[in-house]
Amino acid sequence: SHSYDGHMFDANGNRREFPEGRYRADVLTDWAIEYLENRTNDRPFFLFISYIEPHHQNDHNCYEGPHGSKEKFANFHVPGDLEGTEGDWRENYPDYLGAINSLDMNLGRIRECLQRLGSLDNTLVVFTSDHGSHFRTRNSEYKRSCHDGCTHIPMVLCGPGFRGGVRYREMVSLLDLPTTLLAAAGDPRYREFRRRPLQELTQALDAEQPWPDDVYIQISESQCGRAIRTHRWKYSVRAPDVPRDALYAERYVEDFLYDLENDPHERNNLVADPNYRSVREELRERLLRNMREANEPPAEIIPCESVE
Repeated sequence: SHSYDGHMFDANGNRREFPEGRYRADVLTDWAIEYLENRTNDRPFFLFISYIEPHHQNDHNCYEGPHGSKEKFANFHVPGDLEGTEGDWRENYPDYLGAINSLDMNLGRIRECLQRLGSLDNTLVVFTSDHGSHFRTRNSEYKRSCHDGCTHIPMVLCGPGFRGGVRYREMVSLLDLPTTLLAAAGDPRYREFRRRPLQELTQALDAEQPWPDDVYIQISESQCGRAIRTHRWKYSVRAPDVPRDALYAERYVEDFLYDLENDPHERNNLVADPNYRSVREELRERLLRNMREANEPPAEIIPCESVE
């Protein structure tokens, strides 16, 4: 499919075409609302809506917002991580913003539907993404790097246990969502997971230990890489001896180190700076611990000064 043409399949395998002139995100929302309005209310529901927007439309080699996006968002503010860089954000960013604006409006349509049906107050709504975009400023594509442009994604929760418009500074991950949803449903099996529910932040739910100060990142396809992000630091390694689509490696080498407090846009790679050797040593051990906890095969990380 594309932004204004294509089709999907319903639960019975029937093909449904996009109405002519209707933007893809609008169509998917139309069908989600159709489901909500026609479902029976005798049992709880779980609705997963996978918008393609604002993903790059690969076969058209561009981002595609609703018609008029280039004009509406022509005078955009340039984010700090893009300012002064190459890449293709100059021609694509207005459509990127247009697609995001469409998602914002369509999420509002779903919430309005839930309100109209009397279900909003007892429905947990989660909005998130699997990656962002650095617009070809970090590698030859749009994602698959350690940088915040593609790894620092939105995560907004609203509903039972998540009210009040509060922004938390703790490091959270998509891996926290399964436990969060189970806890919201009252299913005690969330305790069987290694990751903890986000209700521990909002309700002090069984918070027996401090919230972790790091998140673990796996990078694939562009490289076999691993990274860790804390409030202060970003530390990333890559595997030079395996194909870029390899799942694991026995040997990694240090690739990036950023001081996010003093360099929030990740412009100054400190990985080879000897003044930060102790920082790298600490982060190396934290990253290896995360790799072990993910049941990855044993591996070593070679310090950058040891690479010939």
